[in-house]
Amino acid sequence: MTPQKTETIVEPTNGWRFLDWSELWAYRDLLWLLVWRDFVARYKQTILGPLWFIVQPLLTTLVFTMVFNRFAKIPTSGIAPVLFYQCGLLGWNYFSQTFQSTATTLTSNASLFGKVYFPRLIIPIAGVVSNLTAFAIQLFTFGVIYVIFAFMPDGLGLAHVGWDIVFLPLVVLQIGLFSLGAGLWLAALTAKFRDFIVLATFLVQLWMYATPVIYPLVQVPAHWRTLVALNPMTMPVECLRHMLLGVGSVGPHLMMLSIGMTLLTVISGVFAFKRIEKSFVDII
Repeated sequence: MTPQKTETIVEPTNGWRFLDWSELWAYRDLLWLLVWRDFVARYKQTILGPLWFIVQPLLTTLVFTMVFNRFAKIPTSGIAPVLFYQCGLLGWNYFSQTFQSTATTLTSNASLFGKVYFPRLIIPIAGVVSNLTAFAIQLFTFGVIYVIFAFMPDGLGLAHVGWDIVFLPLVVLQIGLFSLGAGLWLAALTAKFRDFIVLATFLVQLWMYATPVIYPLVQVPAHWRTLVALNPMTMPVECLRHMLLGVGSVGPHLMMLSIGMTLLTVISGVFAFKRIEKSFVDII
């Protein structure tokens, strides 16, 4: 039997063809292996393991309740502070975890990139997918707390969950895309300037205060809300509160602005990442 000849065509990735979808699909098995690796490595040799997905947001919620509600007296739109902050942290934690893991993609995997070829974009996409596990666990925890409050004498009642809950996957998708795009931008900058590794943690802390996580958007003056909506995380956080608690300022023009900023961030982030990945092994 004569062996079959195979032909490999290598083409430049310029212009609008900077992203090869067929290549990403061909490496889908590697994607799932990396998702499993991220999940196992994150809590390896820990006592609580995945329970940290529950403990960490609960502790943060308690601190927010004491500091911002009890002491600072920041209103929570008539919602129990524990539920208000827990709901706000749902989307924010998913964003911050994905953003920080994506930002260090090139530096933390430099040795792997120098040994074998595969689409470099697979690793940050794996981070987006693996962090969905944490989001799902925290959403379940929120549901348990919600039911507890609902059956209290002065509880909220389950009627606050509206029909728009069906759009929850789209909101999560927007958060994932934006965190991916913003993280890719920082990853490209980190490849040349290591100062951005330190900046990532500091940036997330400041970013949270610019996002209505600890305060409702209705507390922002009306003439400033469009400016606040330029932050693509503003509307997803408000949408989650509107879907799960029945409160939140959600307007069509603010949503379109948020979605537009998200698409701009992810497209430009992928482009910047693809540009730097061609030479980053020589830089790091």
